[in-house]
Amino acid sequence: MTVLTRYDQLVTAGELRPDPEQRAAAERLSLLADAIDHPPKRGLFARLTGGDTPPPRGVYLWGGVGRGKSMLMDLFYDCVAEPAKRRVHFHAFMIEVHARLATERAKEVGNPVPPVAEALAKDLKLLAFDEMVINNTADAMVLSRLFTEMMTHGVTMVATSNRPPVDLYKDGLQRDSFLPFIQLLETNLDVLPLNGPTDYRRDRLGAVDTWLVPNGAAATEALSAAFFRLTDYPVEDRDHVPSCDLDVGGGRTLHVPKALKGVGVFSFKRLCGEARGAPDYLAIARAFHTVILVGIPVLGPDNRNEAARFVTLIDALYEYRVKLLAAADAQPGELYPKGDGRFEFDRTISRLEEMRSEDYLAKGHGEG
Repeated sequence: MTVLTRYDQLVTAGELRPDPEQRAAAERLSLLADAIDHPPKRGLFARLTGGDTPPPRGVYLWGGVGRGKSMLMDLFYDCVAEPAKRRVHFHAFMIEVHARLATERAKEVGNPVPPVAEALAKDLKLLAFDEMVINNTADAMVLSRLFTEMMTHGVTMVATSNRPPVDLYKDGLQRDSFLPFIQLLETNLDVLPLNGPTDYRRDRLGAVDTWLVPNGAAATEALSAAFFRLTDYPVEDRDHVPSCDLDVGGGRTLHVPKALKGVGVFSFKRLCGEARGAPDYLAIARAFHTVILVGIPVLGPDNRNEAARFVTLIDALYEYRVKLLAAADAQPGELYPKGDGRFEFDRTISRLEEMRSEDYLAKGHGEG
């Protein structure tokens, strides 16, 4: 079954509303899936000269939050039968890239990019990125060279992003050095917009308040329902939700008990009751567009360490415009009611209130 056929079925079933841009993207992704699974045979000239058939042209889907980018990526990736494929969150991919580059640089044998690109492209025909966003100079400086090398190894790339290529790393330092990467994307990938009228992610949240008080069965049930709406997880499989072990750097991992389609579920005790710091919280913020946090207690001088970690966590989520759904024993303004440290908590209260606003919820993951 093709991507387009599956998309049309979702529209017919009423799960999606008719959207010409979505349908055009589904049609293009159908053609790409077919091209990957049924590559043309090498011609006589290519066989005689040893030349390779170029990989199929990739696709770059961009648009606002909740416009169906990940949904279409799901359909496409599932329809590609070619086993030599990989799907990865863009931030996770870049963490891997920089680790590999550091290993190659330590060898002191020349330009580290080609061997890293060759290793990443080994036995790979399709590389699919979720949520491409460039917000630091280190990523910007390496991408053009890395992607050029990977494409020479026959890798087709498909990406989703909240921004068109021309707006990636906008106003970033040394952006002139990043322009070749923009040109590379526009030359080698079909850039397709998805900016239809329906924000499915916001629709699926419904009218639920994102900050529920108090902790307890009612809040847990509401947040569980929000998780399943956001992830489209089948009702019959809800006792077997996927989990993951998130790489937080330094050889450490963090177990995420529920992790699906960019939504992660955590307990306050796990995130703020244990010895964790900014690297852990930044890894979470990069990996998930929505975080569900349960069990937030009233804070004060008696649990100062937990409060300090909570402040750092909120700073990280806010920086990456992560949507926060939470269950707590008090509203943000009463979360740290009195005592030493209350004044320093005011900024966190302000951020928590902003994170409940429609303007904040309309922002894309990673947007400034």
